[in-house]
Amino acid sequence: MKVKIKIAFWRWDVNEDDVCGICRVAFDGCCPSCKTPGDDCPLIWGKCSHCFHMHCLLKWLETESSQQQCPMDRRPWETAT
Repeated sequence: MKVKIKIAFWRWDVNEDDVCGICRVAFDGCCPSCKTPGDDCPLIWGKCSHCFHMHCLLKWLETESSQQQCPMDRRPWETAT
């Protein structure tokens, strides 16, 4: 009997050394709020071209000090479409 084992993995289409500008965790990992990376911990890009874990950005935007601005360049946050 032959047994074939296939292993698959996923990764975001970003540079390997890129990290979330808020939590500083690599994009191929997950944000501190999540337990596993993947579709439950998506990335979100802004029109300013900065990228963050979605949960990190949502928490950031909820704070009063964020003033609804990108945490990297302080431009008004607009999600890229």
